[in-house]
Amino acid sequence: MYNIRLACRVFIAGFILLLSSVAVESAMPCHHLDGHECDLVPVMRPVAAFYTFEMGSSELVDTYLTPLRYSGWTTGIGYDRWQAMEFDPDRWSMNLKANFQLDRTSNMVGNADMWYFGARFSWGMYRRWRMPYGIMAGIGGRMSADFGCLYASRNGNNPASAKAAVTVDAGGYIAHRFGNIFGKMVDLRYVTSVPLTGCFFSPDYGELYYEIYLGNHSGLAHWAWWGNYFRWNNLACADIHFGNTVVSVGYRCNVLSTEVNHITSRILSHSFVFGLGGEWISVSPGRKLSPEAKMVSALY
Repeated sequence: MYNIRLACRVFIAGFILLLSSVAVESAMPCHHLDGHECDLVPVMRPVAAFYTFEMGSSELVDTYLTPLRYSGWTTGIGYDRWQAMEFDPDRWSMNLKANFQLDRTSNMVGNADMWYFGARFSWGMYRRWRMPYGIMAGIGGRMSADFGCLYASRNGNNPASAKAAVTVDAGGYIAHRFGNIFGKMVDLRYVTSVPLTGCFFSPDYGELYYEIYLGNHSGLAHWAWWGNYFRWNNLACADIHFGNTVVSVGYRCNVLSTEVNHITSRILSHSFVFGLGGEWISVSPGRKLSPEAKMVSALY
């Protein structure tokens, strides 16, 4: 247990050092994406935020509860916030996400249900590059926290299986803006992330949560790597601009796979995503917006 905690602290400290090195780099003369020095003009960093709703199909497997596979529907809501970083807005941007998911599934004969509730919070930074043909690409790291619970209504002694993890992730995105499609500005983007390392919770096979409540806390935290913990988040969507309002439509695929203590867990969902959002700027009432201000979008 001590080694696992020490490893988690080392990886988190390394991630913080990475962010610190980025801040030190920003103290040097900044450059535009095309390599020219920054002009001495005010820089405005609008916030791009989206509120999303999604609905689709889900498959659940958790051998702590049952060896059977359950399938059904999934639904969820989310918040997605992007903004260019203050220290180097042309080259760095941040992303904050919060997602809540609810699944209801049934076994093959339809005589038992399994529910899943999950919540995920993450924050990350991306180094951006402007590619040929107007394509913007970003690569960076994230800190993520996942919490959830599976509930099998048919089980008597052990009806629930808790899920929790804190991970350092690698992420990236690619985006392109089309100026005029049927009279509307349309942005296409694809965002993905996978965990690199971290720690996650899992009891022993057959261990009751009542035993954990009584004080059996050994062997509950496990070092996460791709061999025992894999989570892949994907979002592909189109952002259609209607004046100041942006309507997002797209597809999301979430994969969570864990295998430890002879317990295998799989949570797979495919969802249609619909969202509403836009970009806005926070301006102090006593301060006028300079007409020479430079607008730096977080994504494009």
